[in-house]
Amino acid sequence: MIRYEKLKRNPQLLKSFTGLNKKGFEQLLPAFRKAYARTLAEREEQREQPRQRKAGGGRKGVLPTIEDKLVFILFYFRLYPIQVLQGFLFGMGQPQANEWIHFLTPILNQALGYEKQLPARQAKDIEQVLAACPDLEFIIDGVERPIRRPKDQERQRQHYSGKKKHHTVKNNVVTEKRTGKIKVLSPTVEGKKHDKKLADEQDIPYPPDSTLSKDTGFQGYEPPGVRTFQPKKKPRGGDLTPEEKAENTRISRQRIYVEHSIGGVKVFRITHHTFRNMRRGFGDLVMETACALHNLRRDFPLSSKALAA
Repeated sequence: MIRYEKLKRNPQLLKSFTGLNKKGFEQLLPAFRKAYARTLAEREEQREQPRQRKAGGGRKGVLPTIEDKLVFILFYFRLYPIQVLQGFLFGMGQPQANEWIHFLTPILNQALGYEKQLPARQAKDIEQVLAACPDLEFIIDGVERPIRRPKDQERQRQHYSGKKKHHTVKNNVVTEKRTGKIKVLSPTVEGKKHDKKLADEQDIPYPPDSTLSKDTGFQGYEPPGVRTFQPKKKPRGGDLTPEEKAENTRISRQRIYVEHSIGGVKVFRITHHTFRNMRRGFGDLVMETACALHNLRRDFPLSSKALAA
């Protein structure tokens, strides 16, 4: 069975299984412990009948330590195995694995909130987060994730992405260029919705005098008080001038940072493989949590020096 006691002696394996190096894991652990204790306390307050024995009594669980619980949920995010395999690797059945996954995911999200790694979602939070970025240089892009083909025909139509030729859900992300961290995450919507329309609906309050790089999917998206950069489209039946091609290349070199950030999120395969979990709202929670894990990884890069620590 997979246990933290074994993984902590093999930093490379810990990184491969959780997506975090040892320093990153140890940084997150106290916040995860705090969020776990708070969740248990809230459960106790909602209990209708008094306990028959003290908390912690009875048979020991299959995830005996808080470290094992954190490894369990990070392993699921990192590799996204089917739940039968997840349970087998951690010494439990599929129903119990499913229960632990849905119990620990909000706790992981809450812990990342304690670490101030969650992307902003609400207008008031977005305004504060973006204004705190010293360079005021941002990049916006859309991210699509494959889902199972819906049975309902209307939902099939709404979630079918012509760009990906697959049924998807979509988010827009705003990345700070200097740090590569995802500062803003849009609501999760059906894959058919256009990037610009989603950006218009979210109405992100950018700080005055900030700069925003975008691709042609955001044609016409011009937030007030913001200087934007976008590659020029090739005219129909014509061609771009050498100067226009050079300018497009320059903009693309700036925009590549957001692609690296999206790649950092998709290190957690739960955002890359076809999403199988059907619980309402869980897909949005997963994307927010994966973005926060990417942000944490930016503070603890997976260099060879870090792995040796």
